[in-house]
Amino acid sequence: MTAEPPLTEPAVTLRASDWRIGSWRSFLRAHATIMRELERGMLAATGLPLAWYDVLLQLAEAPGRRLRMAELADRVLLSRSGLTRLIDRLQAEGLVRREPSPDDARGTYTVLTSAGFDRLRTAAPVHLGGIRDHWLAHFSDDELRVLGGWLGRLAPPSAG
Repeated sequence: MTAEPPLTEPAVTLRASDWRIGSWRSFLRAHATIMRELERGMLAATGLPLAWYDVLLQLAEAPGRRLRMAELADRVLLSRSGLTRLIDRLQAEGLVRREPSPDDARGTYTVLTSAGFDRLRTAAPVHLGGIRDHWLAHFSDDELRVLGGWLGRLAPPSAG
């Protein structure tokens, strides 16, 4: 089979039956399946929704374990919708707190609490095990390097 050049011409019309659209659909199905499995495993083992884990992880990796809401919204890897309500729930559980910005009277930081950090440390092995089982186990190291390069074209690693 001869490799076809990438579709770079904006005028190229695709049909739903195009094999390349099938590749896209396979990617979406794989993503949805893996995310469901990661969510199920996380909830079953820790009671922590995956979106909560994502927020706690982003805060743990931030300088001072704190971020403004806009920065947090830019960093979360899952849905950005409802982030304010999610932070409200995390605060009610004692996993984060809000602090006023010393530089901006209107600004507020979301800060990871020690309880939130402890919960994250408990959940991390579950999440990493899920990634190992549902993603890494299906590829060799060489395949993962190639795949990482391909996916990096679409979403370069964030600087944050």
